Amino acid sequence: MITMDQIDKKAASTLDGYLVRKDLVRTFSRQFPVPTYVVEFLLGRYCASTEQEEITEGLEIVQRQLKSRTVKAGEEELFKARARENGEVKIIDLITARLDAKTDSYIATLPSLRLTDVRISPALVNEHERMLTGGFYAEISLNYDAAIAQESKGRPFGVESLREIQLSKRDVLDILAEARKSFTTDEWKEFLLRSIGIEPEGLSQRQRDALMLRMVPFVERNYNLVELGPRGTGKSHLFQQVSPYAHLISGGKATVARMFVNNATGQRGLVCQYDVVCFDEVSGVSFDQKDGVNIMKGYMESGEFSRGKESIRADGSIVLVGNFDVDVEHQQRIGHLFGPMPPEMKDDTAFMDRIHAYLPGWDIPKISKELLTNHFGLVSDFLSECWSQLRNQSRVSVLQNRVFFGGALSGRDTNAVNKTVSGLLKLICPGEGVVSDEDIEWAVHIAMEARRRVKEQQKRIGAAEFRNTHFSYVIGADGVEKFVSTPELQSENSIGSDPLEPGQVWTISPGGEEEHPGLYRIEFNEGPGSGVKILNKPVPPAFKESMGYAEQNLYARSMQLVGDKDPRHHEFTVQLRAFDASKSGAKLGMAALIGLSTALLKKSVRGGLIIVGEINLGGSLEQVHNSVTLAEIAVEKGASALLMPVACRRQLIDLSDDMATKVDIQFYSDARDALLKAMVE
Repeated sequence: MITMDQIDKKAASTLDGYLVRKDLVRTFSRQFPVPTYVVEFLLGRYCASTEQEEITEGLEIVQRQLKSRTVKAGEEELFKARARENGEVKIIDLITARLDAKTDSYIATLPSLRLTDVRISPALVNEHERMLTGGFYAEISLNYDAAIAQESKGRPFGVESLREIQLSKRDVLDILAEARKSFTTDEWKEFLLRSIGIEPEGLSQRQRDALMLRMVPFVERNYNLVELGPRGTGKSHLFQQVSPYAHLISGGKATVARMFVNNATGQRGLVCQYDVVCFDEVSGVSFDQKDGVNIMKGYMESGEFSRGKESIRADGSIVLVGNFDVDVEHQQRIGHLFGPMPPEMKDDTAFMDRIHAYLPGWDIPKISKELLTNHFGLVSDFLSECWSQLRNQSRVSVLQNRVFFGGALSGRDTNAVNKTVSGLLKLICPGEGVVSDEDIEWAVHIAMEARRRVKEQQKRIGAAEFRNTHFSYVIGADGVEKFVSTPELQSENSIGSDPLEPGQVWTISPGGEEEHPGLYRIEFNEGPGSGVKILNKPVPPAFKESMGYAEQNLYARSMQLVGDKDPRHHEFTVQLRAFDASKSGAKLGMAALIGLSTALLKKSVRGGLIIVGEINLGGSLEQVHNSVTLAEIAVEKGASALLMPVACRRQLIDLSDDMATKVDIQFYSDARDALLKAMVE
């Protein structure tokens, strides 16, 4: 017996009757040929308790029912014989149906008994239309009629009655929203992860966020998600085992008739019948018709497709999952991250544009015994019913006048980010209450990164219209603009093309007699108080001197540099980070002054920019003697722009043509000119 932790206790007190211990599910799911949610449906009926005695009693009933009602391979004839001897038999199976035009009747298929011609009444088919598309699991009473068996082409087996294996209560969302009030946001996220069988203990924040993003298609209508990553991370598990509202298509041909609409019969397809349609092993998927991908593109854009003149709306989400055969860095070197997609999709930027989020599958750990939880979680049918009902709501209005997106986002980008944010907020706040800025920022950051990943691949394919990928957001009318990057594109220690946080600048020290030039990043934080505090221990004397010049120039020229903000009423902490053998931080005054100013103005310095130059106490610029060497270092370090004193212009005639084409060199005449040229426009 596991010891109940804080989250278990809170769940037990607020969701009594809707919980199941997730380790119990695993004991059955390996024994019987049914998905997890079928086992949980029965466990939820008989074991939804925290009392060990009740659980033990319930387990015996579940064991008995699964044993007597699920058909294992080789037992088909035994069950058929029971039906003949007793007149009927109860089974749990996946039921599908079709119309037999020759006899003008419906016929059901029960795969576990290998029966393809079972009688079923039109009333039952009309009541449960999903059996005409992908089918569903149900508790079925199957009868046997000996008289019909003796007719030629008679169909002795018939479905007497059936009960869908999913929740029938309608007020589930109120129960969930009420329970949510007892949990903190972090506890609730952990509880959700446990509900899909994952133990969050030991997972990093990125891993947890990726798993949360995986759930968004269940709660957001017409949501298009791609997840590509290594094998064995449980990509298809969520879409196959956890919810009866999801349908998994495994590799191979996808027919337009089955996906969307059958033009011959008018029968609606999977996207109309299910909340989520997931293509597993997407690299092997192809359509039976040439325009299949175009129909899918149209549907992913508008949620509509046409049958003749009639236009049909559906709200099924499309999820495409597949495997990477190589690592991410290698994939980026040889092509782009959509490489494993089918040929008709992988280089189509219009198709990519319809993807709302690209989930980084490489951030999710491989499923191992340690990753599976033994704690309590929500019963799958309750959870999937809540998710299904959440699809009727939207949380986009929460962002109004609270979040402002940067100029790099196009209309489609904004729509994609909004949908992801809405889905994530529905997961963590199922009730329509007040959402904190912290929760909104968490959702916006994940959503922007997932959408930017799509845009970066479009840019790689070479489409000029996707050139600007510097996604940013501001929380609150007077908040700071924050830029969102995709970690696989750059490491912490390289000069990326993204703007840095306000108060951070890249710079190169020209070196001296005993020291080579070197790359540095100066990072300032600003708060109440006064003065400048250098955090490096010991403080390099040369850097301390440059820092003193920068501080005095900020005070003396504050009106020109930072307007009506008085720098004397702010305290600055500064850290110098060296990236080469050079450690003294000599002659970095101009970069330090721009760092101080941008920390105070809450503005970022342009992405990919290195600032060079020293300013003395009087405000004049010192001569830089090795401008060509500094420009070459800037190119080598991956900078796209270099800002230098105007006096360097003459020396740079000696810079090679090759180097000159790789970096945009700009010149400044004084501190104000340098600041204006350094900041993001």
